[in-house]
Amino acid sequence: MTNRSIELKTKPHYKILDGLRGIAAIIVVLFHVLEIHSGGDHTKQLINHGYLAVDFFFILSGYVISYAYDDRWDIMSLGHFFKRRIIRLQPMLIFGSILGALLFYFQDSEILGWGRISDIPSWKVLLVTLLGCFLIPVGKGLDVRGWNEMFPLNGPAWTLFFEEIANISYAFILRKLSNKIMLVLVLVAAGFTLHYALTNIHGDIIGGWAIDDPVQLKIGFIRLSFPFLAGILLARTVKLKQIKNSFLYTSFLLIFFLSIPRLGGYENYWINGLYECFCLMIVFPSIVLLGASGQVKGKVAQICKFLGDISYPIYITHFPVVYIYMAWVSNNNYTLKDSWPFAVLTFVISVLLAVFVMKLYDIPIRTWLKNKYLLNKK
Repeated sequence: MTNRSIELKTKPHYKILDGLRGIAAIIVVLFHVLEIHSGGDHTKQLINHGYLAVDFFFILSGYVISYAYDDRWDIMSLGHFFKRRIIRLQPMLIFGSILGALLFYFQDSEILGWGRISDIPSWKVLLVTLLGCFLIPVGKGLDVRGWNEMFPLNGPAWTLFFEEIANISYAFILRKLSNKIMLVLVLVAAGFTLHYALTNIHGDIIGGWAIDDPVQLKIGFIRLSFPFLAGILLARTVKLKQIKNSFLYTSFLLIFFLSIPRLGGYENYWINGLYECFCLMIVFPSIVLLGASGQVKGKVAQICKFLGDISYPIYITHFPVVYIYMAWVSNNNYTLKDSWPFAVLTFVISVLLAVFVMKLYDIPIRTWLKNKYLLNKK
């Protein structure tokens, strides 16, 4: 069978899951815009658990990849799978890296520990940009910002690094494993997640963005492992029944649980860790199953499609804009009360930029790449 016939039999999307991905991405933007006003104190962070949207993305990824590809490996090659994944992720990754470079010199803030950005040589910024375009992480030697991010021009790209590891693991190993073995792996991953969440000194599972920090790498793999594996297992084993109004229910649940204030304070950090495990292991799988169980039509379907289309562009382009807002707030010692109109403006610009990029760059270039490298290949 040709690759063209594979493409013609593309399965229908779970429209509600597309919509939920967009909602989660928007919550990430709000979380990052407001993060600067917490002063590093997580107990003061508004939309406190917005960072868990990353873990929600991972469970969605596992579920959707398993649904889309598990039964296609008799007609689909590894090369075709990786072409599809590269075409899906690479164009916006390149755009986000270039955007991060273009806005970098507008983000000077020694107060935030970024050093003097204006003194960073352009060759180093160009090198980091090029590496970022190919999702090659950097260590402290090329950390042009000073936050020890593996992608210092566009911090959220670290999740794509782990997404790439997940895709490779799925293609070469996970797709071949039985459901019993997958269950064992899910339980082991759950054990590591519980242990870390309940014993680390911060009381949360934030982290994963540094390549040369063993602790950060451990956090990244912990955050990836359970949700991605659980998503695959859910797609394989749980039979869905149609549920009415599931987009309404799941949207409310996702927004609610990502917005809950930090629990337990710093005296009882384990309470917050337990809450985050509850979200990862009970709430998020339930939301995914409820979302996959529903159908939407008309305007609601259009909203879900729009949210799905914008989810990746807004996630991978918003932080270079937010960096500027962070620098401005910290340099002037502004509170949220002082700067809220500019916080709103930052959010609006992030959304509008994502819409612009989605319509004029992401969708057109992915369509062109599919036509050139997938549809016409025998």
